Amino acid sequence: MNCEVAHERIVTAAYGELPDEQVHELERHMESCLDCRREREQVLAVQVLAAALPVQEPDPNLIARARMRLDEALDALPPRRWYERFAQKLRNGLAGLQSAPLAAALVLVLGAGAGGFGGYRYAQHRATPRSTPPPTASAVVASQSPQADAAQPQLSNVASVSSVVRRPGGEIVDVTYNEVMPHHIVGSLDDPAIRQLLMIGTENPNSARVRDDSVKLLASECLAGHSCRPSGIRDALIVALRYDASPEVREQALAGLEPYVAEDVRVRDAVLEALMNDTDPKIRSASISMLAPVEADTSVRQVLNTVSTSDDNPHIRFVSRQILSQVPEIQ
Repeated sequence: MNCEVAHERIVTAAYGELPDEQVHELERHMESCLDCRREREQVLAVQVLAAALPVQEPDPNLIARARMRLDEALDALPPRRWYERFAQKLRNGLAGLQSAPLAAALVLVLGAGAGGFGGYRYAQHRATPRSTPPPTASAVVASQSPQADAAQPQLSNVASVSSVVRRPGGEIVDVTYNEVMPHHIVGSLDDPAIRQLLMIGTENPNSARVRDDSVKLLASECLAGHSCRPSGIRDALIVALRYDASPEVREQALAGLEPYVAEDVRVRDAVLEALMNDTDPKIRSASISMLAPVEADTSVRQVLNTVSTSDDNPHIRFVSRQILSQVPEIQ
């Protein structure tokens, strides 16, 4: 398999549409191709960013306003008699009579019948008075309780996260986020809404402090052994390690990924990329220490060999040689 075919299959596999035999073939190719592994991580990074803002149902008030405006527009139209509607449908169907006379005639007859029936049903519906169902008890409580609204933010309307503060001595986090106007939510780090907001906070382009605080809290969840699944927090930390401009944010993300270097190949690849490409020597040194338990892995040994002989930083070269000397050569 060449890289061009692999790149096409990476996108298909990311959305679960690639047959199993091709998935296995793709995985075998990426074991020996660092460029394709990077391509897959970029595709997964895009998925993470998209998943941080899930599609939400339209606001009920918006739907109600749209229906009212539609009703007003329909009321403003002059009434049309049945023969006017029939003539309009006849004109619409004449254009296709030359190319398909039989089909066009059938469509014309069916359309006229459906249009007449639909007009009758619409007039009947307009004549029937509308009734509004009584609000449920939960809706009344939600409308009367501002805390209930704050506990379930409409994440699709979140513009940015402006501050993240962890309360001392516990799992409670204060997150201030912005929609049309600032909102505030208080909840546990285990709360899915809090986690979603923290993942959005890792992408805040205007505040390195918010990114740092968000990544730090997500990393603490991983280090504490809490839920840190690959398709959620772990992916957000990988994106921060690879692309964030702040060394402090990248360092926090690297620390949070440490428990998964041995078990998750994607985390291992991200740490290897940090070792080879990061501009901060502190992050590169920490990457070497994290890779020490898995130095027998072929890709890890290859990177450490390259770094130990050709890196510009003497300390990085020394530490890499030191780790390589602790394991026997692969026969």
